[in-house]
Amino acid sequence: MSLFHQIALSCLPGIGSVLARNLLSYFGSEEEVFKAKSQHLGKVPGIGPKTLELLLNHEVFKFAEAELKFIDKYKIKPLFLTDDDYPKRLRNCADAPVMLYFKGNADLNKSKIISVVGTRNATDYGREICKNLIANLQVYDPLIVSGLAYGIDGAAHKESLKLGIPTIGVLAHGLDRIYPAQHRTMAEKMLDCGGLLTEFMSGTIPVTQNFPKRNRIIAGLSDVTIVVEASIKGGALITAELANSYNRDVFAFPGKINDEFSLGCNYLIKTHRANLITKVEDIDYIMGWNRDIEVPAKTQLSLPLNLSADEQIIANVLFSKGSVAVDELSFLTGLQQSRLAVTILGMEMKGNIISLPGKVYKLV
Repeated sequence: MSLFHQIALSCLPGIGSVLARNLLSYFGSEEEVFKAKSQHLGKVPGIGPKTLELLLNHEVFKFAEAELKFIDKYKIKPLFLTDDDYPKRLRNCADAPVMLYFKGNADLNKSKIISVVGTRNATDYGREICKNLIANLQVYDPLIVSGLAYGIDGAAHKESLKLGIPTIGVLAHGLDRIYPAQHRTMAEKMLDCGGLLTEFMSGTIPVTQNFPKRNRIIAGLSDVTIVVEASIKGGALITAELANSYNRDVFAFPGKINDEFSLGCNYLIKTHRANLITKVEDIDYIMGWNRDIEVPAKTQLSLPLNLSADEQIIANVLFSKGSVAVDELSFLTGLQQSRLAVTILGMEMKGNIISLPGKVYKLV
């Protein structure tokens, strides 16, 4: 695999994550994409005349060369979509970035990853909730993810560092800068206890349209997104909606009905877009972590008979792994989420599998 061509593919203007995946699927590798002739490129769904012109004009190579030098100089870890170290939860999202840039020491595939998001205008109430939340999450040995912004994001990172919990800041710009600049010292500490992650190349500035893109990474990286405090509009609600679209669990802390920065949380709860949370045990129950419940000894299982091909694939994974979350099941089976959902429903109706809290499944 060529890192040079991987970077070049990721920075092609007009080629988003979905189209880049189509190209990789069609041609087999990033190098072959750039070697392909126009008549072959034109057959790929989504490739129109303008996009075709961009693909054939390899101006992006000079940007790729510059980025390779930047990566080498600052010891940044590039993560391409097909790499083993690429975050597996994020890879399951249809619009996952084809290229990520990471600096730090965190495990991006840690067993429990939790996003904590909220308003930039955090109140004392929100900060206190965030402080207590992070302290009580420590027993689960999680990775805490947020966006390095003012307010709740910064509070989540700060409390995590204080307790030695690894924390990742997902950026809306390149790794050659920190925004906001006031968080530079905190960001430097995070490199030794977590890290910084972005899909944007060096030189990219934090323009408005980059923040929703950043939010999809925050949502996609995690098992669960927790909204601490949020107004009715803003990035926290966008992140919650994205998490829902990825079939991830969302939690929100309730607030006063006339408090501007609780309206978003109350809305998420009222419209069933988020589970209500007042204490960490609520997450424990819904997610099926149950740290205080003694796990019974395993009994000998046997695979159900008369399964379809897709059902057999799912059963094999559950047989070897025990209980598996739906997103990991999608990753391990290689089945598209829509196809997986239909097959799971059929297996539940036949009594082959059961659903546990937190969208986790196991064989009966």
